[in-house]
Amino acid sequence: MQQQSEGPVNSGLIAMIVAVATIGGFMFGYDSGVINGTQKGLEAAFDLGKVGIGINVGAILVGSSVGAFGAGRLADRIGRRGVMKLAAVLFLISALIAGAAGSSLVFILARIIGGLGVGAASVISPVYISEVVPAHVRGRLSSVQQVMIITGLTGAFVVNYILAQVAGDSTAILWADQPAWRWMFWLQALPAAIYFFALMFIPESPRYLVARGDEAGAQNVLTRLFDGEVARRMVGEIRDSLAADHHRPRLSDLIDKATGRIRPIVWTGIGLAVFQQLVGINVVFYYGATLWQAVGFSESYSLQINILSGVVSIAGCLATLMLVDRVGRKPLLLVGSAGMAVTLGVVAWAFSTAIHGADGSVSLPGHNGVIALLAANAYVIFFNMSWGPIMWVMLGEMFPNQIRGSGLAVSGFAQWIANAAISVSFPALVVSPGLAVAYTGYALAAAASFFFVRAMVRETKGVSLEQMEG
Repeated sequence: MQQQSEGPVNSGLIAMIVAVATIGGFMFGYDSGVINGTQKGLEAAFDLGKVGIGINVGAILVGSSVGAFGAGRLADRIGRRGVMKLAAVLFLISALIAGAAGSSLVFILARIIGGLGVGAASVISPVYISEVVPAHVRGRLSSVQQVMIITGLTGAFVVNYILAQVAGDSTAILWADQPAWRWMFWLQALPAAIYFFALMFIPESPRYLVARGDEAGAQNVLTRLFDGEVARRMVGEIRDSLAADHHRPRLSDLIDKATGRIRPIVWTGIGLAVFQQLVGINVVFYYGATLWQAVGFSESYSLQINILSGVVSIAGCLATLMLVDRVGRKPLLLVGSAGMAVTLGVVAWAFSTAIHGADGSVSLPGHNGVIALLAANAYVIFFNMSWGPIMWVMLGEMFPNQIRGSGLAVSGFAQWIANAAISVSFPALVVSPGLAVAYTGYALAAAASFFFVRAMVRETKGVSLEQMEG
């Protein structure tokens, strides 16, 4: 596979496209992270136990799995930009209803609606960026999606902390005679509205336009991005990549006609998607406050730890931006797997030393609380310089044009199902068998991911989308 240069590029337009498209990543992160500081309010408002909290927190994941599966296929019908607009509307509706929910059932329905938007944004934003930006910076610009996801998470943590501080507690009355935890959801409506209107100003993916037969439209978009001669060449390359088996994309394209089996590249995509969740990262993002309170930290300090985790996550993502198009995707995944396995092992050890008081309180002896905190944040850095952004980069670029939508649908669905399995099970694990066992499992998954990458993942740095092999 050869690397190709697209020649001179319109950097301003590409920057605007990436900025707007990755607002979806911000919404993905905010919608996922806002639940972190609201669990105390949900418990009080809806009289929830540990299982009930798990169901209410995990409801978004039901919608996300459906949204991710449907978005890849829907994007082949109404376009990448059309799916992102739909996601923005879903974010807005979810924020308004979740904040106003009078029962657990209504809240769950609102979070499922938001999950549809999260799932759609999670798979379409990176593939849209991959289909528009130059190959030599594709990894770097696609990684901005993860930066925005973490920025959204951190933004939710900061907003949750500020609102809880202003009100005095997440369950205390803030404005309009409503508790602070409800405003944590309502404030999400503002970036959702900005996302929708910003999408009006960016073009559709040229790969999608060629696939639907609109070569003139595709050339118009590419001419705005590159010069005219390069645009004509790229349209021809896209057309040729589809011509060998040109029909409306469908799920059956994922099966190799020669062997009758699912293509190996699909299994690679599913493996990347599932391992990203089996290492337990969303336990930190969804349950950070609950996690640290479980080992003796106050609510206020736990919310501050969430903000710290968000900041170091952004630092990890920025490291990826500098490295991904220089050293490649596969080396970063390998380093991340090894680093996560070690740091998760340290966290598991620290939690194994927990002391349980007669009143039900839990604490870590000596300096073990600090060790757990440092190791957990080192783990977050390793994740966000590797598996966090790289998994999305690779899913957006690794599939051939003909199967990109279907490959994303299946891989995205697998990612959110794994996410749900980890996230919904965590509250019960806090009680039994305990945090040490849970984190040992995540450490073993990180170790297994190292060998998966070595065996299954092919490097895609600098390779044009038209040269991807299935």
